[in-house]
Amino acid sequence: MKRLLPLAALLLAPLPLTGAASPPRYDVVIRGGTIYDGSGDAPYVGDVAIAGDRIAAVAPHVAAHGATELDARGKAVSPGFVNMLAHPEESLLVDGRALSDFAQGVTLEVMGEFSMGPLSPAMRRDMVSKQGDLRYPVTWTTLGGYLDVLSHRAIAPNVASFVGAGTVREAVLGADDVQPTPAQLERMRGLVRAAMEQGALGLTDMLIYTPATFAKTPELIALAKVSAACGGIYTVHMRSEGDRLEEGVAETIAIAEASGAPAEIYHFKQAGRDNWGKIDRVIAAIEAARARGVRISANMYTYTAGATGLDAAMPPWVQAGGLDAWIARLKDPATRAKVAAEMRDPHPATWENLLAGASAEGTLLLGFKNPALKPLAGKTLAAVARERGTTPEETAMDLVVEDGTRVGIAYFLMSEENVRKAIRQPWMSFGSDEAAPAPEGVFLRSRDHPRAYGNFARLLGHYVRDTHDLTLAEAVRRLTSLPTDHLSIVDRGRLRAGLYADIVVFDPATIADQATYERPAQLATGVSDVLVNGRFALRDGRPTGAHTGRVVRGRAYRGGAAGGCRANAAHWNWR
Repeated sequence: MKRLLPLAALLLAPLPLTGAASPPRYDVVIRGGTIYDGSGDAPYVGDVAIAGDRIAAVAPHVAAHGATELDARGKAVSPGFVNMLAHPEESLLVDGRALSDFAQGVTLEVMGEFSMGPLSPAMRRDMVSKQGDLRYPVTWTTLGGYLDVLSHRAIAPNVASFVGAGTVREAVLGADDVQPTPAQLERMRGLVRAAMEQGALGLTDMLIYTPATFAKTPELIALAKVSAACGGIYTVHMRSEGDRLEEGVAETIAIAEASGAPAEIYHFKQAGRDNWGKIDRVIAAIEAARARGVRISANMYTYTAGATGLDAAMPPWVQAGGLDAWIARLKDPATRAKVAAEMRDPHPATWENLLAGASAEGTLLLGFKNPALKPLAGKTLAAVARERGTTPEETAMDLVVEDGTRVGIAYFLMSEENVRKAIRQPWMSFGSDEAAPAPEGVFLRSRDHPRAYGNFARLLGHYVRDTHDLTLAEAVRRLTSLPTDHLSIVDRGRLRAGLYADIVVFDPATIADQATYERPAQLATGVSDVLVNGRFALRDGRPTGAHTGRVVRGRAYRGGAAGGCRANAAHWNWR
C-alpha cells in the first residue's frame, strides 16, 4: 500500500529534475522570524510559506522563494490572535479596517453577549431609531442575514458570532419581565437552531442586563441544549461578577453539565473590593469542575476597570420593557426616589450594583449620543454631580434621560493582583469586550475604554515582557490555539501546513499598548505585519485596506460540508 506523505513534506520535497526545473514559488515567504506556532512549545527560528489563503510550509528553512519575501529576523511570527469577546457589530459596518485590533495582531473577532439577529419588527425599528454616532441601514432580520451583510463588505478581519439568548428572548417575549409559555420556549429553541444553522458558534448571554436577566436557569438550559446539539458552546456574561459571583459560576457550570457542551465565562473578574477575596474559591470551583470532566473555561481583559452603561447602576425592574419605558419611569418623582434609594445600597439582594462597587469617583463617563453631553466624556460621575449640584444617583438618572441611551461608562472595580492571578490560569483566553474603532473620524466623537486599543498588546508587553506572568510562547497559545480549540475551529489558530494563513509578525521587545483612560484612541505599537487568509491586512505597520476578512461560521452551518444540527451534544467531538 502506498504511504501518503503529509502536505508539508510534499511542499518541501525537491521537484524531480527535468532539465532546468526551478523550485516551487509561493505567494509569500516570511523569512528568519522566531516562530511561535500556537502550541505553547519552545519557539525556533524558521520560515513560513503561504500559497493562496493557506499555510504551505513551516520549517527551519524553506528553499523555494515567494512572490513576496518578508524579512522577519529579530521578530516573532505567530498565528493571528483571537478576540474571544469582541463588539465590532456596528463599527465594522462603518469602517471595516478594525484598526484598533489589527495594530495588536487580532485576525478573528468573535462577537458575543448578544447578537445582531434574530430581530422582531420592533427590535429592527429600535435598532435604526436608537443609533448614535455610528449610522448604518438595517437590511436583515436574522443572524445569518447580518453575517451575509458583513461577508459582502470590505472587512479586514475574520468575524464570527454567537446567537444571543437574550436576543432570542426579546424577539419572542419582548423586553418585559415575563416567563415563556411552553409554546414560546419552543419558538425560542427554534430560533436558536435556525441561527446555529446560519453559522452561529453557539449560544451567548448577558445575564446582568435586561431583558436577559429575566431568564431563569431552566430556560437557559433548554436553549443551551439546542446550541450543543448544533455543535456550539455556551458563553456568558454571568448573572453576577460580584456579590453572587460564586453562584454565577455555579449556574454556568450547571448549564454546561446539562447541555453536554463546553461553557466559557466572559471577562472573568471579581467586581468590587468586597469581592476581591473570592478569586481563589472561584478558581478552585472551575478547576474542580474541569477535573470531573466539565469543559469550562474563561476569557478576560487586562485592565482593572470594566466598561458598560448606567443600566448596571440601576435595578432591573425600572428597566423592564426596554429603553423608552426605563426613561419614562425615571421622569416620575416617586419612581426616581425609589431608584435612588436602591442605587445607594452597596449590596442589593437581586441585582448587581456596579456604581456602588466602583463609587461615583470610580465611575468614568465615556460615551454620549446627545451632542450637548459629549463634553462630559472623560469626567467622573462624581465630578459631574458636583458641577450640577445633584447627587451621583440623581445625576446618573438625569444623564440617561437627557441622552436617551444607557450612557457608556467605565467602572473601576478590580484589583491588579487578581488580574495577574487570572492571567496565569492555563484555561484563560482574552477578549477586549470592545468595538474595533479607528483613532479618527466618527470614532472620536465618544471615548473608548483603552482596552479597545490595547488589550492584547498590554498582555504581550506588560504582563509577558515586564511582569513575567506568562512566557511569550504560553501567551501566544492563549491568544491562538486555546480559543480556536474552545470554539471547535479546526483550520485556524496554529502555524501548520494546510491551515488558513492568519499570521502576525511583531517585535516582542517593543510591542506595547499606548492607550490610556485620558487618551484612549491611540494605536498599539510593535506589530509590523498582519496577514488574513494569506493576504496582507497590515504591512510595515500600515493598513493595506484590502478586503482580507471572511465570516467564520459554526459547525452546524447549512452551507458547510457537514452542516446541520444533530440529536444532542454527544454527536459532536469537543476539544
